[in-house]
Amino acid sequence: MAACPSVITADNIEGLDAHQLRELVARLRADVLHKQTLIDKLTHENAVLKRLKFAAQSERFNAEQRSLLDDTINSDLQAVGDEIERLAPQDKPAGEANKPRRQPLPVQFPRREIHHEPESTTCRCGCEMKRIGEDVSEKLHYEPGFFTVERHVRGKWSCAKCEKLVQAPVAPHVIDKGVPTAGLLTHVLVAKFADHLPLYRQEGIFERAGFAIPRSTLAQWVGSCGVQLQPLVDAMRAELLQQRVLHADETPVAMLDPGAGKTHRAYLWTYCSTALQPTKLVVFDFAESRASRHPAEFLGHPGERGWRGTLVCDDYSGYKALFASGITEAGCLAHARRKFHELWANHQSPVGEQALARFGQLYAVEREVAGLDPNREVSVRRRQRRWPTHCTHC
Repeated sequence: MAACPSVITADNIEGLDAHQLRELVARLRADVLHKQTLIDKLTHENAVLKRLKFAAQSERFNAEQRSLLDDTINSDLQAVGDEIERLAPQDKPAGEANKPRRQPLPVQFPRREIHHEPESTTCRCGCEMKRIGEDVSEKLHYEPGFFTVERHVRGKWSCAKCEKLVQAPVAPHVIDKGVPTAGLLTHVLVAKFADHLPLYRQEGIFERAGFAIPRSTLAQWVGSCGVQLQPLVDAMRAELLQQRVLHADETPVAMLDPGAGKTHRAYLWTYCSTALQPTKLVVFDFAESRASRHPAEFLGHPGERGWRGTLVCDDYSGYKALFASGITEAGCLAHARRKFHELWANHQSPVGEQALARFGQLYAVEREVAGLDPNREVSVRRRQRRWPTHCTHC
């Protein structure tokens, strides 16, 4: 008996028997139920975020705190809205009411035209097509200090004999039908997350450059970019979990709490590959606490398919459950050295002094083997890491 087709078309559904049709209906029903459940969940989150957005206006935050909270909520609203739209696209009739309403970009900004034309202007009938018009879309680009405008010109070509119209497809953009270029979106994200520039400050910077972009719009861009980048994050996590050795650490971050009117401590968990791996990967996992369940969930525990390997970390107790489940513990040398340094710096301890000297020997070996192939590295380490087996201070 042939299996049910993965893609349903009018051609392949006619050849199914009653048993296959029942299987197909059951599968489609399960898919619809799963998607509807996810849509309901996202819709609920959307309603909660909207309520938080309007409730935050009455909370006891100062102006900067309220601005940061509004930016975060706007980003989350946009991200959840994009997810809902992706899961349940609405078939709206094409028309003027469906087009985004935006002001034209300032005429004083320099323009750079990017032409998109068909690969061939020769019709299948052999006639040479004529250019009868074009569609132009403008995208706002930013380089530190000044704006420019990209004019994407898509020529229309037609064949008088065949009455055929040919036009290059619309170039893909991060935000469909959005005004920002990928470069502008990159600048906003890097400034916010790498340079720690809140969106209200970026709003002022853009205004001085000649074009004020509301922080609510910037927040929506951030939310949309998060949705678009999620598949990349998932792929990076999947690739990271293929490594045999990982580093993990967590750092506290202040998180605004609308209900309490103040901040509380959240955590950014960091997982990365080792310096010896050809592919350098770092994945951040935000969590509202330091509970041990967060690294367990990231690494796929509990479960038979959970990650197994060597985890380099500090002595935080939150990792201990992972080691009980089969992951090998490797203590972080930098954390260990720090304790001996404190012992020496605060108490002039001879034990601390000798330990620091031996750490220095280890680091000297690592400098020597840097760049060698792995087998040669192991050989040099085994030869060089030799010192007296007794300690004169113990």
